[in-house]
Amino acid sequence: MPPGKRAEPMTELQSIGKLLIVVGGFLAVAGLLLLLAGRIWPLGRLPGDLVFRSEHLTVYLPLATMLLLSLILTLLINLGGRR
Repeated sequence: MPPGKRAEPMTELQSIGKLLIVVGGFLAVAGLLLLLAGRIWPLGRLPGDLVFRSEHLTVYLPLATMLLLSLILTLLINLGGRR
């Protein structure tokens, strides 16, 4: 086998490895931000968030939180896409 054919799969594996490191770093940063945001900002406890409790079941519908996050993410994506 020529050495050139053997190096090609390693290049693909290296690019996949780099992608996984970047995605993992992004997820770690997002997790840290969510941990800190829970202490600072009352996400999930806004006035429009609904909680239904019974003896054996709790149903949580974060309607206001979902609308607010959707609005913020839409604005960020639209502002980022204009560059």
